[in-house]
Amino acid sequence: MTDRHSPHAERKFAAKEIIAAWLGAFFGIAALAWVVTNMPEAKLLVIGSFGASAVLIYGSPKAPFAQPRNLIGGHVLSALVGMLTWYYLPDVLILQEAFAVATAIALMQLTRTMHPPGGATALITVIGGTEIHSMGIGFIWIVFIGVIILLAIALLMNNAFSRGSYPTRWS
Repeated sequence: MTDRHSPHAERKFAAKEIIAAWLGAFFGIAALAWVVTNMPEAKLLVIGSFGASAVLIYGSPKAPFAQPRNLIGGHVLSALVGMLTWYYLPDVLILQEAFAVATAIALMQLTRTMHPPGGATALITVIGGTEIHSMGIGFIWIVFIGVIILLAIALLMNNAFSRGSYPTRWS
C-alpha cells in the first residue's frame, strides 16, 4: 500500500487536466489517422509508440520526458538507430532488436532527448518488415512528421486549458 504522502503516490488530476488530456490524445491521434486516410503514402504515420507518446505529452505534459526536445529527438534518433541497425547489423533479429533499443537509450541519454516511447520506435523500425525497411530514410521523415503533428496538437490543447503550461522547456 502506498502512503498518500509518499513522493511516489499517484496525484489526483483536476477535471480540466483530464479533459485536456482526452481531447489532446483524441485530436492528436485523429490528426495522424486523417493524414493517413488522405495521403495513403503516409500509411505508416500511425505507429504504436505514438500512443505511448500521447500518454506523456497529453496526460503528463510537465514531465521531463514529455518536452518537445525529448519528443522529437527521442523518436527521430531512435528511428535512425533502428534503420541503421537493420541495415548494417547481421540479419539476426535478436541481435538487431537488442542493439537498436539499447543504442537508442544510450544515444537519448547522451543527447538529453530521453523519451521512453523512442525505445519502441527503434524496435518498430527493426521489426517493421519490408514495408518500413524499403522506405529507408523516408521512414525517419514519416516519424518526424508524425511527431510534429502530435506536438502541434499538444501545444494547442495543453495551453487551451492552462495558458503557458506546455512546454515547460524547449531545450
